[in-house]
Amino acid sequence: MNAAPVDTKRRALGRGLDSLLPRVPAATAASPSGSEGGKPLEVQVDRIDRNPFQTRSHMDEEQLKELAASIASNGVVQPILVRPLSSGRFQLIAGERRWLASQLAGKQTIPVILRQVSDEQAMEITIVENLQRADLNPMEQARAFERLSREFHMTQEQMAVRTGKDRATVANFLRLLRLPSSVQTRVESGVLTFGHARALLALEHAEAMEKAAQRVVSLSLSVRQTESYIQGLINPEKTRKKERKPALPVDPNVREVEERLQRALGLKVHIEDHNGRGKLIIEYARLEDFDALLEQLAPQ
Repeated sequence: MNAAPVDTKRRALGRGLDSLLPRVPAATAASPSGSEGGKPLEVQVDRIDRNPFQTRSHMDEEQLKELAASIASNGVVQPILVRPLSSGRFQLIAGERRWLASQLAGKQTIPVILRQVSDEQAMEITIVENLQRADLNPMEQARAFERLSREFHMTQEQMAVRTGKDRATVANFLRLLRLPSSVQTRVESGVLTFGHARALLALEHAEAMEKAAQRVVSLSLSVRQTESYIQGLINPEKTRKKERKPALPVDPNVREVEERLQRALGLKVHIEDHNGRGKLIIEYARLEDFDALLEQLAPQ
């Protein structure tokens, strides 16, 4: 029996970032001695430039301070990934938190692993690392996917393969960019969740989304409540029909006749009477009930 084909790109993602990163050949790497073979080497922190493709825009300051305290005591346990630049400097690929925390801890150098990658690979690796570590909020993920599409002309299917997500998920993140900026800010700060955002996108106009978002926040609506609220805005007539009308008092004489008919017919009977005019409604659940009713009312 032939084994099922394996998606090599997805398999590579499963093996971790190292499988995505070609090593720097010793002859071509503009790097200090000791970097051959991918071995860690110490590089001055001020010789490293921030990754221009970094998709994370918010950093938890308290967590960064905790990491800095740990680095001050124990050093950097896992080297960061950088690529050499022609200027003799280095550009960060992955490990921004460790790099920033090292500076905060007063470290002069940091252990690095050198890799030679293109701009596209550097951006891809940054996004993959962040997505795998769940470091990005929904809006950061949306903007990351948008950059892959805009700058590297990737399709949604290609982005899904590269990041290990399904295409529908990629599409849903990209749709978040339709939200007005004020709503995007609420999603980015965590005031609104990804589920809230998806519900708001059912509205057509930015002004309607903004107004609805304000109400959702002010009333602390859950995602399900938000979905119901949005559907009510889209289909107000349908929603009103679903709302139960207050029950009107039933005349005791009408109720007595209903009960007599129900006993006689064996079916549920409802009488709508308005000053001597109205309807007699007989409900049946099966065809057999209808046939029995027909025999009683109009026997052949």
